[in-house]
Amino acid sequence: MNQNQQFKYSNSIVVYPLIILFIVWLVFWYQVRIDSGIKAFGIRPQKIEGLLGIVTSPFLHGDINHIYNNSIPLFVLTLALFYFYNKIAWKVIGLGIVMSGFLTWCIASSGNHIGASGLVYVMVSFMFFKGIFAKHYRLIALSLLVIFLYGSMIWYVFPIKSGMSWEGHLSGLITGLTFALFFRKQVAKPERYRWEQPDYNEEDDPFMKHFDEDGNFIELEPEEDLEAEIESENNQTSSSHQNQIKISYTFKKLHD
Repeated sequence: MNQNQQFKYSNSIVVYPLIILFIVWLVFWYQVRIDSGIKAFGIRPQKIEGLLGIVTSPFLHGDINHIYNNSIPLFVLTLALFYFYNKIAWKVIGLGIVMSGFLTWCIASSGNHIGASGLVYVMVSFMFFKGIFAKHYRLIALSLLVIFLYGSMIWYVFPIKSGMSWEGHLSGLITGLTFALFFRKQVAKPERYRWEQPDYNEEDDPFMKHFDEDGNFIELEPEEDLEAEIESENNQTSSSHQNQIKISYTFKKLHD
């Protein structure tokens, strides 16, 4: 990765989550200050006009408490998503909004479903199951951190609280698990050291000559002496090769 790519990667980790959060709050400001009626453009189950809410619902919120409760997990999880899964982050977010929203539209019975919590559940579910499938300690640690921070959210996929879209939460959970399975081939694999490779041979590793059998470091000759030794060996090899040619030529002349 060159410096330009590294700069873009570093920016995307923080900038994109901030942009997403900014858009959510900008829509809420418009809703409060200009047109509160846009809250009606949520997901309305089994209604054709409610299909528009699949795209718009994550950006709509009921009140300040609603958007505040969604903002922190939304920012933290998108930050982790772009850090650990940068190449597929936009796919998870974009497809996650569409698929979880459509599933909510299908399984919910009534109401107007709004809020970014469906997307939050997509990311929680995706990062948890993806880390387990990866079998990589960093991603498993991320999964455990997600559970530590947001594990209690699992209860809200059940109808335990009136006025809360448990169908949207359940849809997000199912969508995240589906993505973890679908993107399984793109699991970030841990880097292997040279001695962890299956074809590694300690005797062929030039690095191991710096250590004795007990693992103690051995001071080698200065670099100049090593270069002189290598040059001497090359000269001897060259001289030996020339002698072999001369012997072969002499033998050929005698044979002729």
